[in-house]
Amino acid sequence: MNAEPDLMRIGQLARLCGKTARALHFYEELGLLRPDGRTPGGFRLYSEGAVLRVRWIERLQELGFSLPEIRDFLEELNEQDHGPTAMLRLNAFYQEKLDETRAALARLRELERDLVASLDYLSGCRTCDPLTQRSQCVRCEDDVHQGRPAPDMVAAVHNLG
Repeated sequence: MNAEPDLMRIGQLARLCGKTARALHFYEELGLLRPDGRTPGGFRLYSEGAVLRVRWIERLQELGFSLPEIRDFLEELNEQDHGPTAMLRLNAFYQEKLDETRAALARLRELERDLVASLDYLSGCRTCDPLTQRSQCVRCEDDVHQGRPAPDMVAAVHNLG
């Protein structure tokens, strides 16, 4: 049983977060997570705040940060003596990540358009005579393509030799 009703052992925290106890121990070794106390037997105890911290770490990893980079960022924030200064740094950090995320989304939307155009074009290739030589695909004259040039992601295949 927990020493305090609102604290949980590492196994409970691990289950709530979908992590292993070893991963949480590693977070602690890196200084990313701290237990809120210990049982008389020495077991680590964590509050609900630890769940938030672990989920925050996961989100930063999704943004491409390594655990040591997250540790360094946290140390930088903790060096700030004043809350407003730390929050300004956090704000700038999140704004930078938002800008990067939006740029990545724009690249993904463009990739999506390229893939949709390629799939649309390739759907017309199903009407071609099965014995058509691949070399004829470079400048397909089939009615289904209506004289449209192949999208770059299709045309590039023909440049492979």
